[in-house]
Amino acid sequence: MSFFTQRRAMTVAIAAAGAGLFYVLGLPLPFLFGPMAACLVAALGGARLQGLGQVSVAARTILGVAVGASITPAVLGQLPQMALTVALIPLYVMVIGLVGVPFFRRVCGLDPITSYYAAMPGGLQDMVIFGQEAGGDVRALSLIHATRVLIIVTLAPVILSTLYGVELTNPIGAPMAETPVLEIVLMILAAFVGWKGGERIGLFGASILGPMITTAALSLADVIHVRPPAEAILTAQFFIGMGIGIYYVGITVRELRNIVASGVAFVLLLAALTAAFTEIVVLNGLGQPVEAFLSFAPGGQAEMTVLAIVAGADLGFVIVHHLTRIILVITGAPFVARFLLRKEKRGR
Repeated sequence: MSFFTQRRAMTVAIAAAGAGLFYVLGLPLPFLFGPMAACLVAALGGARLQGLGQVSVAARTILGVAVGASITPAVLGQLPQMALTVALIPLYVMVIGLVGVPFFRRVCGLDPITSYYAAMPGGLQDMVIFGQEAGGDVRALSLIHATRVLIIVTLAPVILSTLYGVELTNPIGAPMAETPVLEIVLMILAAFVGWKGGERIGLFGASILGPMITTAALSLADVIHVRPPAEAILTAQFFIGMGIGIYYVGITVRELRNIVASGVAFVLLLAALTAAFTEIVVLNGLGQPVEAFLSFAPGGQAEMTVLAIVAGADLGFVIVHHLTRIILVITGAPFVARFLLRKEKRGR
């Protein structure tokens, strides 16, 4: 059977139409928000969209390479200055759990395992997979985390523009024609080796973290000096936006009323926590406002990378904090979930 089924072709066409419309209208981040909005509307309208599987995963490696290329000796030299703000991340995650788990358990009526994985600000795919393995409600987790990422990715640019005066026009990379061919080849190799090598050793988030690690090694070795070309990063934005919209395929009115509404309410709680921790960082002189906001906004790693690039933020600062959050959530989630499961069994 051909890889490009009719459903996949229709999905790409809808996403491309959304990107084209946003571009013509001069709206921000057209290659991210256009596909996301178009696929979301189509999914809510009942269209049977279908993702591109490994092609979409491969597109995420571009962002891993972009982050890795930004890890330079100068960034490593800044790590001691980030120690205090990085130390706030465990507290941040703990507060989210203390607020989120009771919210989903008592207010939304979800089971303990689903409530825990719904509350945790980890990667969308990671939380859904872990939740499924622990016996949680996969559909509820998918919709709640997709809603979290959707709202944060949509509102963050508005907040950056209105509150912080950021224009989101920072060049995302040099054109491919101006990027050295040798470095493009090296970045492609770093992306593939990091991605597949990461999968082989069981690295979580292998499609992003694997390429990031391999490219960072090349950057620190003074072999790679530029980020991926602009065309590559725009391609990554396109697939990320399309992927977010696809999560709403087949949604019912009941799911919109109960699960998605719960996800929206939880994002409001997360927004308050993000604002509080951003203020703590800024008022204590531990970081700049834009970097602090992006570091504590609990969006997906790929999406926040895109926003950090277009905002012209210190990419190293932002990514170090997001990596710390993701590592804490990923490593701690199975242990806490097992504890909750044992506690639930004893309570029966």
